[in-house]
Amino acid sequence: METERITLTPFYLSLLLLMLAETAGAYITVRTGAFSLVMLGGIRMAEIAGLLAVFHFTGNGLSAIGLGRGRILSGLRRGSLWALGFAVAVLLGFALLALWGVNPLKLFHIRLPEAAAERWAWFIVGGLIGPVAEEMVFRGIFYGFFRRWGIAAALVLSTVMFVGLHGAFGLTQVVGGIVFAVAYEVEETLMAPVVIHVTGNMALFTLSFFA
Repeated sequence: METERITLTPFYLSLLLLMLAETAGAYITVRTGAFSLVMLGGIRMAEIAGLLAVFHFTGNGLSAIGLGRGRILSGLRRGSLWALGFAVAVLLGFALLALWGVNPLKLFHIRLPEAAAERWAWFIVGGLIGPVAEEMVFRGIFYGFFRRWGIAAALVLSTVMFVGLHGAFGLTQVVGGIVFAVAYEVEETLMAPVVIHVTGNMALFTLSFFA
């Protein structure tokens, strides 16, 4: 991966945009006394659109965050292969836990909303919109910016930020952060970690639904 693709101007503009979006979301929550998945999805979509605009008009364009036109389709294909390999590794891990008498579904279970409409929103926002926004931020921007100091620094710093900003330290976040960063480094297209992240979240939510 090329280093220093992300220059200071789009990097700082991205940070400013993210802070404004998150502050607006927090302000609305305080004013209304409620926070919904629909509102969260709206904030994430605004962040995606804003970040695309920032890199489209400044710096080295969308290719700086791994979204160059020539790599989109190949990234989808490569990301699917990574997702398949990741799924096989997870299934093997589940099998080992089961042999040790540990129910893996209890370790990775997520409490889903009771209402059907809220569950649909959970899958759409948490399974699709959220992962796209997170990959743009943590891999596209942060990993891409930190990459100027080497792969190890970019991997550690972006993963720490990914885990920390999720609000809880968990094995899934650590492993996910590492896998997403490695996929981005190897494939040089953001679509690879996006596909892995989306399919991973959807699988986790589906397992939690049936569990």
